[in-house]
Amino acid sequence: MQRIKVNLELIEAMLYFWQSTSEKEKVSEKYINDVTNMEGFTYVYDSEFNAESVRRALSAVTNRELFSSNNKKEGRFWNNNLWMMEDLEYTDLMVQPLKKLNLDVIVDRVKDLEESSRYDEIEVIFSPLHLEEYYIVENKLIINFFRVKPSFEDDNTYIGDLEITDYIETKIRELLKK
Repeated sequence: MQRIKVNLELIEAMLYFWQSTSEKEKVSEKYINDVTNMEGFTYVYDSEFNAESVRRALSAVTNRELFSSNNKKEGRFWNNNLWMMEDLEYTDLMVQPLKKLNLDVIVDRVKDLEESSRYDEIEVIFSPLHLEEYYIVENKLIINFFRVKPSFEDDNTYIGDLEITDYIETKIRELLKK
């Protein structure tokens, strides 16, 4: 393994969505449809949560409509998106550490593992999801953005009880063993 790439494309697209919607601008259906096809979502779609789930939830958010979810995943996704717009400063506190994330230290720690030769590159994708904390799909670690927790006591950022780089390293080791 030579590199760990951080993919924030979907988060950048959602920042636009959250900002625009919070300013009472309507986000177009085309934009929402484009978002539903981004890889941060497509890798985790299943029978309960799919492109139509994302489209319906985001349309309800931007149109300020009530949302009738078909299952817990859809309901949580809709609710999490509303939460992001309540305090865009907090959302920014979640995003900024991700933009500065340097995972070279993890490459150095795992490159000697026998399994690390399976992939030249691992991609860490941050995606606004629902119930699950993360997914592993081939050489991709998809992390639920809504689980990112900035600390108000120090400069660290956490997912669960782990500092974010420790969390990512743990999940990359899991990915390599699959």
